Amino acid sequence: MSAPSAPVAPAGIKRWWNSWVSPWRLKRMGILGMNCRNHDFIAAYNPRSLFPLVDNKLKTKLLAEEYEVATPKLFFVVNAQHEIAHIEEKLMALEAFAVKPAKGSGGKGILVIIGRRGDKFIKSSGAEISIEDIKRHMTNALAGLYSLGGKPDVVIVEDLIQFDDYFKDYSYEGVPDIRIIIFKGYPVMAMLRLATHKSDGKANLHQGAVGVGLDIATGRALKAVQHSKPVTHHPDTKRALNEIQIADWRNWLLLASKCYEMTGLGYIGTDLVLDKVRGAQLLELNARPGLAIQVANGRGLLPRLRHIESLKERMHRTAEQRVDYVMKTFTADGL
Repeated sequence: MSAPSAPVAPAGIKRWWNSWVSPWRLKRMGILGMNCRNHDFIAAYNPRSLFPLVDNKLKTKLLAEEYEVATPKLFFVVNAQHEIAHIEEKLMALEAFAVKPAKGSGGKGILVIIGRRGDKFIKSSGAEISIEDIKRHMTNALAGLYSLGGKPDVVIVEDLIQFDDYFKDYSYEGVPDIRIIIFKGYPVMAMLRLATHKSDGKANLHQGAVGVGLDIATGRALKAVQHSKPVTHHPDTKRALNEIQIADWRNWLLLASKCYEMTGLGYIGTDLVLDKVRGAQLLELNARPGLAIQVANGRGLLPRLRHIESLKERMHRTAEQRVDYVMKTFTADGL
């Protein structure tokens, strides 16, 4: 009599099992987990008293202007409901602009106007809206509909980023941005975020945008993911993502690195965009940057963070020195 054969797992269970990664493997890869990020880096290096500097886009923008960090020009601020009744004259004087809640997050409440047709305003999707639609949007923003915790907010009206042609075929209905994680003033990991039809023109990964990991040393694309799964081409434009090479990469890193002195926060995410006329611009900062950047890069943050911790204090005093150091140290094949 032959020995009974071992039970065979159904294909569905195999796929489920293979989709899991063991904690030991994640540790070997140097993956930074949420608990470790919150305790060892955010709590340890980000004083809570400084959080409002980045949670409030208006404070960030005013601080950037003070420190001469390039950022889109602030046109005006709406602080109270009664100001909205007189907003039409100010808006009709602008050709293109962006309306943002100061305490919004995840791209919520951002209204982008790219032009006008008669008395109508044209959104980035091509749809037309009226001045009453904009007033209603501002009223909702002031009431806290888009802000963290639903608290009352103020509305920022700022200059619109002029989409650089380089990214024309890499993004769909939205402006791509570059997220760079800064630790103690050192850029440690970077990711290009590309809007898609699925993400509704937003550059947020959890909404379906594509994340492209970038080599800190060169600005060259390493790998790309959408919904945490590898992709080789943009899902809408079909452009190959491995061809991406960010020009003038050192200046992008310098701009991000200077946000350390600007805020005093040790662990931050800097979101930058490329304007065709003014070059790289700081869009916003995040004191609790997400961890998906590791998936886009195919490597963990922890070894680089621990390496920076091991350096002598004030070993590199300027942003230029810190950037030059990481461009030599954090190579695609190195740390």
